Amino acid sequence: MVRAFLDANVLFSAAYRPDAGLRKLWALRKVDLVTSRYAVEEALRNLEDQEQGQRLDALLRTVEIVDTTPAERPLAVSLKLADKDRPILLAAIESRSTHLLTGDFKHFGSYYGQTIEGVLILPPSDFLRRLK
Repeated sequence: MVRAFLDANVLFSAAYRPDAGLRKLWALRKVDLVTSRYAVEEALRNLEDQEQGQRLDALLRTVEIVDTTPAERPLAVSLKLADKDRPILLAAIESRSTHLLTGDFKHFGSYYGQTIEGVLILPPSDFLRRLK
């Protein structure tokens, strides 16, 4: 089973415009979408208006939302991650997601294509390409 953890920037982008390409993720069969309360809160903070917030709420109806994992939990490997990104990766690991989908190239780009504690980190476009 494929469990795709959605980073805040993926949630934000999918809710920003009603015709966002990332909405394709919600149409995938045999893929469970997962995110964390932490990611939802970050996405909501960055959305500009009530309509975008409503779109996010609608999208989240079919997404499993997990609790935020404490950032102090050690990782099996040494990573250089910003403090704000540790809870994202840890939640993906703790939720037993198979993938972490993030458009955050600045902080996660050097880890694209790598599997960390069972979670393959990819930009959403690569994930969608691999499923075809």
